[in-house]
Amino acid sequence: MTLPPCQTAAGIADMMAHIFERYFSPTPDVQITDRVSEGVLMAIMEEAPKVMADPLDYQARANIMWSGTLAHNGVCGTGRQEDWVSHFMEHEISAVYGVTHGAGLAVILPAWMTFMAHHAPAKGAQLARRVFGVNLPDASDTEVALTGIALLKEFFHSLGLPLTFGELGIEQPDIDLLVKKLHENKGDVIGGYYRLTPTETTQIYQLAL
Repeated sequence: MTLPPCQTAAGIADMMAHIFERYFSPTPDVQITDRVSEGVLMAIMEEAPKVMADPLDYQARANIMWSGTLAHNGVCGTGRQEDWVSHFMEHEISAVYGVTHGAGLAVILPAWMTFMAHHAPAKGAQLARRVFGVNLPDASDTEVALTGIALLKEFFHSLGLPLTFGELGIEQPDIDLLVKKLHENKGDVIGGYYRLTPTETTQIYQLAL
């Protein structure tokens, strides 16, 4: 209850990121863990504003802590290939610039999802429809996914989280250095949901500008 608001928000972003890293998976026929992930994400988004408004709200804190447990203990990833590129990319930002991990994820996640909306949109569209309530019957999966990303960014913004490198306090990030360190540490091609070379990860960092 004494955790500062900025760290509370960063923790919430990290919980959601741990679920997204498992949710965006190429593994087919994982309806149960899809629904578990979606339910926990929806619960986090319901409880987070309560915690931010009243840090002493025990029930909201308890629900956020329980969500954190489910986000981190592997249940949401049972039986499915996971991704983890967003975490890998953010780790390099924190390593070079010393930013809070969850705040960095609030910047990188929407950028990564935006790239995916144009290259592998199915899972992002499913997330938008089921978690964010996007109802665009005549829209493509890419359009639906992008609408969901906009709503995710609105949610992060409502918690006081940054959405760009500039809002992180990094006016001119050295993207070449971030990409170099990323692939030195994680390999030439990375990602479980969609395989990414330095060319693609450069584009994702640029989407976060």
